Amino acid sequence: MMIGNVNTNREAIVQLVVLGKNLQKQGIKAVIDTGYTGCLTLPSAIVTTLGLTWFMQQEGILGDGSLCMFNVYEASLIWDGHVRTVEVNESEANPLVGMSLLEGFELKIQRIAGGLVTITALSEIV
Repeated sequence: MMIGNVNTNREAIVQLVVLGKNLQKQGIKAVIDTGYTGCLTLPSAIVTTLGLTWFMQQEGILGDGSLCMFNVYEASLIWDGHVRTVEVNESEANPLVGMSLLEGFELKIQRIAGGLVTITALSEIV
């Protein structure tokens, strides 16, 4: 199980550790975005610092309906106590956790400032 909290801006936040080349690790705070269908977004500064491997360019539709081209990188992160390799969309916004990363997990959010955010593998719930 992973635990986060709801901040004063009403955002559900979780902390992740992203792994880079040469055993580099970087802790990040990411906002859970149920409208984002990808796995994870990271700003270019973190992508560069960790030396993530470029994978491809991909077109995405933003919340306002506009189209945008994203550089997509491959990254490993610690997710539910395990190393997991995911696609990362480079974006200059705050890091986001998307629905693809949450697949196979239950998300619970206590929707008050300071509320608890829990992400539990569905296999643990059954």
